[in-house]
Amino acid sequence: MTVPEQDAAVSAPQVVSSFLEQRKEQIAQRWADTPLFRSVFTVSRDEAVEACKAVVEALSEVAASGRLEDVGSPGFVPVRDQLGRMTQTRARSGHTASQIANEVAGLRVPVMELLREEFADPTVPRAQEAVLALTLLLGTLRLVVMETALDANAELIERQRQQLLEVATPVIKLWEGTVAVPLIGTLDSARSQVVMESLLEAIVDQRARYAILDITGVPTVDSLVAQHLMKTVAAARLMGAECIVSGIRPAIAQTIVQLGIDLGSVLTRSSLADALAYALGKQGIEVSRAHANESVR
Repeated sequence: MTVPEQDAAVSAPQVVSSFLEQRKEQIAQRWADTPLFRSVFTVSRDEAVEACKAVVEALSEVAASGRLEDVGSPGFVPVRDQLGRMTQTRARSGHTASQIANEVAGLRVPVMELLREEFADPTVPRAQEAVLALTLLLGTLRLVVMETALDANAELIERQRQQLLEVATPVIKLWEGTVAVPLIGTLDSARSQVVMESLLEAIVDQRARYAILDITGVPTVDSLVAQHLMKTVAAARLMGAECIVSGIRPAIAQTIVQLGIDLGSVLTRSSLADALAYALGKQGIEVSRAHANESVR
């Protein structure tokens, strides 16, 4: 393809769109060897070439619309889908958004070389306008990829946060039919939801009749924390398990009274040992102390 330099009616974005469409194969072949595509598509180079073609086609559509600097252009939707999977892979492997953006910037040189070949004289105004239009288009592509990479990182962080919440709220089987959740740290809404879900699943899996919520490691108890505890207790009851809240220290007891929080419907014990002894006793298991050792019979 040779761009008709004398045709002033053809805009620079249209020139770029036509160029991308007609030189799609050559661009894809060159892009397939760049770090961005080569590092992700390690199984087959043909796979990389096809992915590159999809991106080039999308960029051609954006150029045809004339919305070179609009990251919200519909033409960028397939770009987000295609490069989104790639950036997520790169993000999971430890690459930052700026590193991925620099890899996208590496796509500029191969395609610019091909564009300049379209003009007999790359210094004429028409050629410079086309180069500028393509530069704007690739700059917008870089922004789109950065947004996608940041979204991928945010999703990764959220998954890791959820995993930490689950790890921080283990459900322990203390005895046949008795499970416990030792809570440590602040009990917010998100964590309370994880506690409730984990406890209910354990009640079902272990066929537990007694569930202990130990708040010894919870620094403070306010009305919100109390509300979360009561919801968890109510949910456990609906699953057929009696719920016991243990670890009520003197300072927490005073706070609960001062706040006027009514825990009258909640069974409480001062320690986890007391709560376990209660649960075992309700099951007909007597706990006694023999000399210096504890035994259960």
